[in-house]
Amino acid sequence: MKGFIELKNVKKTYVVGEQKFNALDGIDLNINQGEFVVVLGPSGAGKSTLLNLLGGMDKATSGSIIIGEDDIAKFNDKELTRYRANDVGFIFQFYNIMPTLTVDENVNLIKDVTNTSKNSKDVLKSVGLIRHMNKFPQELSGGEQQRVSIARAIMKNPKVLLCDEPTGALDSKTGVEVLKLLKEQSDQDTTVIIVTHNALIADIADRIIRIKNGKVESNELNKHPKNIDEVKW
Repeated sequence: MKGFIELKNVKKTYVVGEQKFNALDGIDLNINQGEFVVVLGPSGAGKSTLLNLLGGMDKATSGSIIIGEDDIAKFNDKELTRYRANDVGFIFQFYNIMPTLTVDENVNLIKDVTNTSKNSKDVLKSVGLIRHMNKFPQELSGGEQQRVSIARAIMKNPKVLLCDEPTGALDSKTGVEVLKLLKEQSDQDTTVIIVTHNALIADIADRIIRIKNGKVESNELNKHPKNIDEVKW
């Protein structure tokens, strides 16, 4: 079955001096729309490189990266900028929110880059931040700040939500709350891809991808994903 995301023989080569290093070495992947995907692998395996390519933040050396009907590996810089603005949301370990702006202002920044944005009050309500909308980041807990970054990402109604260690800076209880919010997005047909070192998150995934030495070691459907509350964090 044709996937919503398809990578075909994707390579990303970096040149350091006279040496060439393949961060990704001929990756093939197939991911369906609305899946909750966890990508696992040791440091240096190529996980972040994969995320950067899927997000249009870097270009593949060769191969194709098909998102929906488009091969973004063929996009020029202008097309990649439009893709990042309209089709993909980013959530990082460290929240990357503006300290001098309120919660509402941080979320509404998205309106400057896309014309597909949702209503900010609806989004803030969905992530449990409506009563904090006029507060500044320093008045919030770490978990609440991560909720701001999630709200900002889903504000644009993205097709793909890319998450790099989204619970890495949080305690386990707060991390579970964040994962529930991300799972809700996949339930609404957004494809959610989480890169993490935390193997426990794989228990709740629809698909588990393991990467090692720039190659896909395995790409498996999880036939019996656990409910988030069933996992012993």
